Amino acid sequence: MQLIDNELLNEVSKQAQESERLRMNYNFHATPEAPAQRLLNALQMGTALPVHRHKHTAETYILLQGELKVLYYDDSKKVIESVVLNPSQGNYGVHIPSGQWHTIEVLAPDSVIFEVKDGPYTPLSDDDILK
Repeated sequence: MQLIDNELLNEVSKQAQESERLRMNYNFHATPEAPAQRLLNALQMGTALPVHRHKHTAETYILLQGELKVLYYDDSKKVIESVVLNPSQGNYGVHIPSGQWHTIEVLAPDSVIFEVKDGPYTPLSDDDILK
């Protein structure tokens, strides 16, 4: 059994603080080839997440702690929708459809999401990043 508690969230957040990218994953799936990708993603303020999409899968974020803004974009890089996630305000998560351009802005330190998407893991290609 893997308990998702404050100790685990604090450990992954500490690793994110020490990471050059200011974020850190904690995978619950055994391999990148797993049919379901389930992970914690600890994010620190200042992490750089490009506007991107996943053509092969939708993804779902549930915010466990902190505060994030999720932004949707159209093909011309115009923001078409945004929402602030904050569990203390009753906004817990978001489901992002396959192919939707999106990014995250971290609004509070030590923000951690539980993220789920279909596998296997597929790195972003050049045409999956909106420039």
